[in-house]
Amino acid sequence: MDSLRTNISKFESEIIGDSPQIQQLIDTARKIARSSSITTLVIGESGTGKELVARLIHNLSHTANQPFVDINCGAIPETLLESELFGYEKGAFTGANVRKQGLFELANGGTIFLDEIGNITANFQIKLLKAVETKRFRRISGLEEVRVSTRIIAATNADLAQAVRTGKFREDLYYRLNVCEIRIPPLRERGDDVIVLAQHFIEHFNREYDRQVRGLAPSAIDRVRRYHWPGNIRQLKNTIERAVLVESDEWVEGDHILLDTERDRTKASPRSETAAPLVISGFQIEIPEEGIALEELERSIILSALAKADGNISKAARLLKINRGKLRYRLERLGIDMPEIHTIKSTLSV
Repeated sequence: MDSLRTNISKFESEIIGDSPQIQQLIDTARKIARSSSITTLVIGESGTGKELVARLIHNLSHTANQPFVDINCGAIPETLLESELFGYEKGAFTGANVRKQGLFELANGGTIFLDEIGNITANFQIKLLKAVETKRFRRISGLEEVRVSTRIIAATNADLAQAVRTGKFREDLYYRLNVCEIRIPPLRERGDDVIVLAQHFIEHFNREYDRQVRGLAPSAIDRVRRYHWPGNIRQLKNTIERAVLVESDEWVEGDHILLDTERDRTKASPRSETAAPLVISGFQIEIPEEGIALEELERSIILSALAKADGNISKAARLLKINRGKLRYRLERLGIDMPEIHTIKSTLSV
């Protein structure tokens, strides 16, 4: 029993967060895991961790040592999806030189995870319905039915109930998949889980990239809390990865958290190849009454350093007291290319 509790604790720890919503989700997953036959529908926005929840259910079940097989139904054409899920017999079509088992068979005794189930065609919904209802199907060109004992977990970021009302998704399939439902809350509704997750990702990328970033500075904590994270956990993870790898030395500061709105604004900011750079004396910069865009200030400083370095990125990085990788990232982020460097450096006063 102690061993079982240890294993459960280990798997639950993969779902990061202390919010009541996440604790309730884990409790629901534990209850679902008790039955290997119950079909489950996981609903959540893109990037919320639907596959992680599916794996949690599998890992908490008594069939955890059996296969977990996943497939993105929305990324595969209907004809290929049928052969991937149900397999085919030798000679079923040109190139079918041997019998191939489908993913339902490969997951026999374990779990099959059907991601993006809302994207399958109406025609394939009919074929999938029987497999979900009876756990039986035929391989393409097969005569005999194949019977499996496979847990089915489907996931979607679409509103399947609305799709049923508009006739885009079969009602009978919807109710067969939605025997038990788990809804994953978006990151913006999980309170301080976003800070817990950010710190978790800092520690993860410290190990991966051999860094020693200590954590989030107060300015970064405030910035992370205030943002709505439309891409959810996936977006947060990518943002922290960039901050740890490129920006941070000791702490992740607020301006290291580059958000999508700022990326778009930076890319869309007008360029002026002949505009005079800001005059900087030591570290004192005079801010005009109308204000100044921080991105344009950064751009001007980088262009000045590149001009002084005759376009040599390594030398410019040394002048700016950053490494070459960080400078290359900033060049890409600001949309500065080498032709522009050579054009502008002749007009810069260094």
